[in-house]
Amino acid sequence: MTKMPAVVFLFDVDNTLLDNDCVQADLKEHLQQAYGVEARDRYWAILEELRSELGYVDYLGALERFRIETIHRPDVLRMSSWLVDYPFADRLYPGALDAVKHAQQWGPAVILSDGDAVFQPRKVERSGLWRAVDDRVLIYIHKECELESVERLYPADHYVLIDDKLRILDAVKKIWRERVTTVFPKQGHYALDPKTLAEYPPADIELTRIGDLLTYDSTAFLKN
Repeated sequence: MTKMPAVVFLFDVDNTLLDNDCVQADLKEHLQQAYGVEARDRYWAILEELRSELGYVDYLGALERFRIETIHRPDVLRMSSWLVDYPFADRLYPGALDAVKHAQQWGPAVILSDGDAVFQPRKVERSGLWRAVDDRVLIYIHKECELESVERLYPADHYVLIDDKLRILDAVKKIWRERVTTVFPKQGHYALDPKTLAEYPPADIELTRIGDLLTYDSTAFLKN
């Protein structure tokens, strides 16, 4: 019998396993109700400014800047509690945990995400994903630039990358080539953006939703 190559499954978080669009919608609603439309819009403008500067969404960093502008509003301090105590487990996509468990029949599952060093780990922990992958969590700023680190920490003959961003999938495919199978769950605003879909080549496997991963076996992941 041919020995199956060592495989590692790399799962993105936001809009791959967890509905981050819904989290953002909840945050906007909370900001409007608690602090008003003007405060909501200003916080969001700061958030986008930071995204441009850092390359990832920094909710707590945006709060720090917003607080400086609203230093005489003590009620703003309660925003941090809303963020860190958010029930992220309620925002997992249907079948997300089952998809992780399904993949681990053939190799370890690893969270491979971008984000800050406080809020993003909190999201992974409170959602239950940290436990689901047995503490195998990597959070970078630009994960497509950290593949050598991924290989060092989780060596494998073959990788399966599950991500809602075609840009990321394409960048990793160009580096790892036949060593990676790219899986594209079409969830969230990035995955459904017509301009993005036209700009990048298709992934090796396309899913309507993350739960559809349960219909695939090891042969599908290794033939690309």
